Amino acid sequence: MTDSKSPSKALHISLWIAQVLLAVMFGMAGLMKTFQPIDGLVASGMTWAAEMPGLVRFIGISELAGAVGLILPAALRIKPILTPVAAVGLLVVMILAAGYHLSRGEPGASTNLVLGAIAAFVAWGRFKAAPIAPR
Repeated sequence: MTDSKSPSKALHISLWIAQVLLAVMFGMAGLMKTFQPIDGLVASGMTWAAEMPGLVRFIGISELAGAVGLILPAALRIKPILTPVAAVGLLVVMILAAGYHLSRGEPGASTNLVLGAIAAFVAWGRFKAAPIAPR
C-alpha cells in the first residue's frame, strides 16, 4: 500500500520527461544564442539580435544555465532545490519573451507560452508535489 502523501511514480516520470524536454530545448536555443555569430542569428530570422547583441548573449547563457539546472541538481541529488529554481527562471524568460514577441507583432509567443507552462509544471512539481530529496 502506498502512502497517500508520497507522490506517484507517474508524476515523477512525467516531471523527468518535462525536465529533459525543457533541457534539450533550452540547451539547443542557448547554444545557438551564445555561440552563433549575430549575423547568422539575424539571417536565420532573429532580426532583433542585431539591435541587442548583448541581450542575445545574456539570454543564451541564461538558457544554458537553466538547462543544466533542470537536470544536474536533481539527477545528482546535490542541492536539488536548484531544479525548480531553474524552472522558475526559465518560466520568467518565457513570459518576457512572449511579451516581447507580442509587442512586436512577431510569431512565436505561443511557443514561449507552451514552454513556460511546462516550466511552471516542473517548478510546481519539484517544489510541492514531488520534490527530490538531497543526499
